Amino acid sequence: MDSTTSPLTLHPFTLADAERILAGEVDPYDGWEGGYSFVDEPELINEYIDAVRAGGDPAPFGPYLVRRGAHGPAIGGVNLFAPTDDGAVEFAFGLVPAVRGQGLAVHAVTAALGVIRSAGVAVARAEADVGNTAARRALERAGMREVRRDGDAVVYESRL
Repeated sequence: MDSTTSPLTLHPFTLADAERILAGEVDPYDGWEGGYSFVDEPELINEYIDAVRAGGDPAPFGPYLVRRGAHGPAIGGVNLFAPTDDGAVEFAFGLVPAVRGQGLAVHAVTAALGVIRSAGVAVARAEADVGNTAARRALERAGMREVRRDGDAVVYESRL
């Protein structure tokens, strides 16, 4: 199920999406704005394919395409990892360079938090590199709080 926060929609990745991207095929529907994402993350795609084949669709966890509006071009991705031993759901996000600096990362984080909350999870967690002030700012503006630092990473949490 899509999760929309104006001006973005998180669209769940499918097995067909993953296989297509690994094969280097670009779907014109994707309409990637300013560059194609995920092609530099084959490990993420392979892990998703393995998980689907082993246990079925992990929804609501797994990768999502970030689209501009409900049916607009893909501008990035979000990955919701399965709950950790402490019950938290960790997530990661990224936007293509062409849309950075437009405040859209906050919307992507907010949409991810909404999906996590809808799954009945009480704690969401994300990391950002210490030097990635844009990602850190997006996490903070979406209501997440720094809870610790692990080397070069800043760990954020949100109680949902």
